[in-house]
Amino acid sequence: MRTLLILASAGLFMASAQAVTTTKITVNGMVCAFCAQGIEKKLSALPQTRAVYVDLGEKIVAVEAREGQAIDVDKVRAEIKDAGYDVVKVEAIEQSVESLRAAAAKAKKK
Repeated sequence: MRTLLILASAGLFMASAQAVTTTKITVNGMVCAFCAQGIEKKLSALPQTRAVYVDLGEKIVAVEAREGQAIDVDKVRAEIKDAGYDVVKVEAIEQSVESLRAAAAKAKKK
């Protein structure tokens, strides 16, 4: 019985620690913090968005969906284009916005 409880608890932990899928977009035309703020504000306002990260140096915008929801890539692409920027590449990655932000901060310290 104890083994069953431990296995059941482990299953619950694994379910909650599943990989996060983030939409990573390469964007041309962003050159300043104002650009980054504008994109972040627009994408954060979308109802399915949990987190947004904009990296000017790497020219990326990362959008993480709320749990149980998916990012509407066409809507995100349209918002970026409407703001005056070019979408070069869109990909799904198994990494959270927070881990992308942390990796970028670590790379800047080097």
